Order: sequence, then structure tokens, then C-alpha cells
Amino acid sequence: MLLDPRLPDGPVATAWQRCRESLPLISPNRKQRLRILVVGSGLAGASAAASLAEQGYHVQVLTYHDSPRRAHSVAAQGGINAARNYANDGDSVERLFRDTVKGGDFRAREAGCHRLAEISGAIIDQCVAQGVPFAREYGGTLANRSFGGALVSRTFYARGQTGQQLLYGAYQAMLRQVAAGRVELLCRRDMLDLIVEDGRARGVVCRHQLTGALEVLSADAVLLATGGYSNVFYLSTNALKSNATAIWQAHRRGAWFANPCFTQIHPTCIPSGDAHQSKLTLMSESLRNDGRIWLPLRPGDDRPPAAIPEAERDYFLERQYPRYGNLVPRDLASRRARELCLQGRGVGPGGRSVYLDLAGAIARDGTEVIDARYGNLLEMYERITGDDPRATPMRIYPAPHYTMGGLWVDYHLMSTVPGLFVLGEANFSEHGANRLGASALMQALADGYFIAPATVTGWLAGAGAGALAEDHPACRGAVAAVEAHIGALRSTGGTQPVDVFHRRLGHLMIDACGISRRADRLTAALAELEALRQDFLGDLRLPDQDGVLDGELEKALRLEDFFGLADLMLRDALAREESCGAHFREEHQTSDGEALRDDERFAHIAAWEHRPGATPLRHSEPLTYRSVVPGPRSYG
Repeated sequence: MLLDPRLPDGPVATAWQRCRESLPLISPNRKQRLRILVVGSGLAGASAAASLAEQGYHVQVLTYHDSPRRAHSVAAQGGINAARNYANDGDSVERLFRDTVKGGDFRAREAGCHRLAEISGAIIDQCVAQGVPFAREYGGTLANRSFGGALVSRTFYARGQTGQQLLYGAYQAMLRQVAAGRVELLCRRDMLDLIVEDGRARGVVCRHQLTGALEVLSADAVLLATGGYSNVFYLSTNALKSNATAIWQAHRRGAWFANPCFTQIHPTCIPSGDAHQSKLTLMSESLRNDGRIWLPLRPGDDRPPAAIPEAERDYFLERQYPRYGNLVPRDLASRRARELCLQGRGVGPGGRSVYLDLAGAIARDGTEVIDARYGNLLEMYERITGDDPRATPMRIYPAPHYTMGGLWVDYHLMSTVPGLFVLGEANFSEHGANRLGASALMQALADGYFIAPATVTGWLAGAGAGALAEDHPACRGAVAAVEAHIGALRSTGGTQPVDVFHRRLGHLMIDACGISRRADRLTAALAELEALRQDFLGDLRLPDQDGVLDGELEKALRLEDFFGLADLMLRDALAREESCGAHFREEHQTSDGEALRDDERFAHIAAWEHRPGATPLRHSEPLTYRSVVPGPRSYG
């Protein structure tokens, strides 16, 4: 099968307008008889459900949460990008477009990046109209701040709760459609399989977490908006229940997986406290606007930070990247912090931290101003660590955060399975090899509010109805496969709980496929991973359940999918023999330790085809650039 991204011909600047205007439409009366299933209730899922229901479709929304408001989008802190030039510092759609292409190290589609930039302003208008309480300047205009990888202020924010407030806006829009009878909310359901019949996505099989019953949900089109897969590393900034099951099961049913090794390590996280910690806490990148990152010049200097004079401090990002300073992209900030800690210059327990210091900003602007900008973030840090960041520098360290890889989609957001659309972090998106800060929320809402409502309609106009009856052989077969899968896990009869295996998987993946990668380590990790998977299949212990709630079974199902995905990540990292963005192969670097791209061999999107019982097959979609000429990714 050939990968056809369906990119419009002609100028990139008008590609989306021409695409949207060429899409066929469906009459309102016809839409009422079509059913759309949205899996996931975060920003992408909730906004898509609200927008499609507003058009007249009957929409079902499936979420494993007890309330859609608990989707992981709620945890996003720092802000959302948009090219509005409110700060009058020279920003524009063109500049946001170029920053996005460069930030992703020229490993994203040019047309998709431009579409994201041009839609960004409409997203802000939509959210303001919904009542999202963005921060404002004294005169009432919306406030902006800077984020890594940009020299302008284009990030709109609601203190450190931007994701939460944006999700509430999308959620209330969706609830309006619930009240109108056009959206049906199905909570506490775990999607465990994708139903494909005659080469087309027809629905899903899900498990009701409260009853244990397997249910079939059939639809004319299926939208996956289930987030990323950073929990493959066990310790990450993602919520504990964040998983890859929906996209992995879709991959097993024919949806190709793009760039799985492109995973982002966030530079400003609270370091791990002990071996049994279950997740990590993010400190927003926005803190790098006012916080200076530094380490003592002398290795092993264990003096309190206040006792170390300025002359004996190394503000290493400002030294290495004088133009961007502390606002370099995340991959660079994370890599440099890790390198110095490995050299023995880190601070805190085990030397696994660097300082993020707000003292200069507080002296300049006052505590009240800094509290107004970051108050809840400072309170969160103090509650977790016991240290007041107003009085002593924060200690931070890189941690797995966002995944740029995901299911391959074309320009219309449709996967290689017709009728299966993939939105938000679940697809491989427009972020290339490294996402710029504050662009995740922008992409999720662009997909949900503006792109999918147009392209899903365009596809349905030509595809016709595709919902199946629950007793259809394809539905019965999918249910039987899930039942057999659950039965096999329950009958293992081993000695170890799920978390033991997940923790071991996380250690393996962060070591072999984390901030830096190396061919020999990746090769060895593939064999170690298979041995670990066999241990899991042979020694897993699931406790007997008297009731129907079975959290250990849910974790086991998700972990088995992580094993498959981890294998694909290692293969993808091994095959991409270059360094680009967050994918840093130690064999491929410049003399000063920067990523060394190979545009001649790897200027493409890697898309992996699942082959049951055989090695996955790697395909590629070439990347061409007409508006932005690939060049050195310099932030010095």
C-alpha cells in the first residue's frame, strides 16, 4: 500500500483553504442518521464531539474516566500558542509556521505546520467566546508569554491551569450537545479492540469497568483521541492510567504507526523521590521565562545555593545558547542538563538535578507579580518538596512527557484504515522530532474544532453508512478475541504483580531509548525486552476478584500493549541512523555535541506496518519543503 498524505497542490499558504472548500458536504437531515464514535474525552476528543454534534451528527463519546473532565489534558500547565502579535514583537502566522518546522528539526509536513499556524488565532477566539479565563493585561487585552524555541511572546495562558480551563470550555460545549440529545457519554469504558470489516473501521469493543461486560459500539466513523504513550517509560508526567491500548489495537488492525521513537523528555520536572514512585510531576516550561537554570561551576559543590556566589555559578544554557538562553527548545535543555549531571556536576540527591532560580525575577518584579504569574505552580512545588521556590531555587530534572510519534494520518487526519480518524497526541501530528512548548493544546483543538469536522464530513459524503449490527460476524469475532485475551492473562498463575514488570520495562526504555540512544544499546534492548515480555506472560499474577472492579487486569492489558509498542520504538530508533530533535543518536552528532541530521537518507516520516507473527515492516513518506529550506537547527 502506498502512503498518500493527500497534500493539496499549490502554495502552502492557501492549502488548507483550498482543501476545505473542495470537500463535499452532507445535508443536515442526512447527518442526523449518521453515527460517529469518539474515543477519548480530552481536548481533541471533547472539541471534536461538540463540533460534530453541533453539525447534527449523533455522537457517542467513550472514556475510561468517571467524568470527561478527568482527561489528562487537564494537567497541561503553561499555555497555548497562537500567532496574534498581541505583544507587538513581530509575530505572524508565517513566523509561527517557520518556528514549528524548525522546532521539529524538519521532520514534519510543511503543509500541516502551516495549517496549524493559520488556525491558531481562531482557536483563541473560540476559547474566549466559551469563557476560558485567559490572563489579561491591565488594559484588558489578553496576556502573552514566551516559551522555548521562539523569540516572540505568543503563548496565551491561564496561570498554570491552561489545560484545565481549555478542557472545561470544550467540556461545557460538549455538555450542551448532551442536553440537546446529540451526544451520548459513555464513561468507565476501556477500548480493547477496533472492529474492521471490509477494510473499514466500523466500531470498537470496550470493557465496562464497573460490570466487566464487553460491549460493541458501532459507528459510521471512528475518531481516536486517546493521547500519547509516555507511560511506556513507567515514570512520566502522564496520568497513571494514560496508556497506548487504543492506538496499539488500531495498529494491530491495520493502522500504520509513524515515528514511534520520537518521544519528548521535558526539562523542568520534579526529580524522582524513591524507587516506588508511580509518576512524576511537571513544572511548567513557562517558569523558564523568569527562572534562570544553573549549576555550581565546581563538581561536587554541596553548599546551599544561596552560599554559592554568582562568579561560581554556571548558567549553562545562557552560556551555550546566547540568543535563546533558558528558552531553548526542550530537547536541547534536557540533553544539556543530563550531560552535566552525568559529569558529576548535578545537585540534590544522587546529583540528579539542576537549579531553576526565580530570585532575580523576584528582586526585579516583586513576589506579588511572580505569584500572579505562577502562583499555583509554586504552591504545587512546595507541597511536593517542602521547599519554598520563592526562597530557594527549584531542583528540576528531565522526565518523559510528550510523544510526537503516533498513528500515521494523512492531511485529512485519516489513518491507513478508512473511516478511522486520529486526533491530538494520538496521531504523529505536526511536531516532527520535537514539539515546541505550548503547541500541544493548539494541535489538539485545531484537530477537534476545525479540521476533523470538515474532513470527517468530506469522507462520509463519499463513503456512505458503515455501522454494523452488534451480532454481525465481525463484531462477534472481535468480542471473542478480547474474551480469549483476557482469559489468557487471568490464567497465567504467576507470582509477580503488574507493576513489577512495568517498572522493569520503564528502566529498560529510559536507558536504551531515552534522551540519547546508541545502536549497540538499542540492539541489546530488543533482546532484553523480549525476555522481559516472556517473564510477564509466564509469571504475571492477577489477584482473584470477588467483584467486577479489576484494576490489576486493566493494568495488565495496557502493559501488554506497551510491550508491543516498546519493541516498535526500539526498532524505529535503531533504523533512524541520524540525530534529529529529541531523537539523539550518539553516533551522529556534530563536533560541539549537537544533533546531526541526514536529510539525504532520512527526510521522511517512518510508518510501520504490523505483521502478525513477523517483523514489522517499515515504510516511509518523503518530506518536501517549498517554503522553508532545511538548514542547521541553530539556537546559539
